[in-house]
Amino acid sequence: MSRPELIKLLKKKHPKLNKIQLEKIIDTFFQSIEGALNKKRSIELRGFGTFFIKEIKEKYSARNPKTGELIYVPKKNKVRFRASKQFKEFLNQ
Repeated sequence: MSRPELIKLLKKKHPKLNKIQLEKIIDTFFQSIEGALNKKRSIELRGFGTFFIKEIKEKYSARNPKTGELIYVPKKNKVRFRASKQFKEFLNQ
């Protein structure tokens, strides 16, 4: 589902809110998630799941698959999502 589709769906469920208000709500929601992840905090949405940052260690012995040459891969942060038990049960009905 894309952002415009999400806005249309919310507009159907809440006709009193205009498009600009719905866009601000969605933007605020995602900005707050980005801000928390930037501070390396996890975000738990009960009944849905948890977003968290996982630090990937640096690698000195990684190989370039094309040439076979050894390369250095610096450490980096990745966003991970762990689905809640309720969400997993819903998906696997």
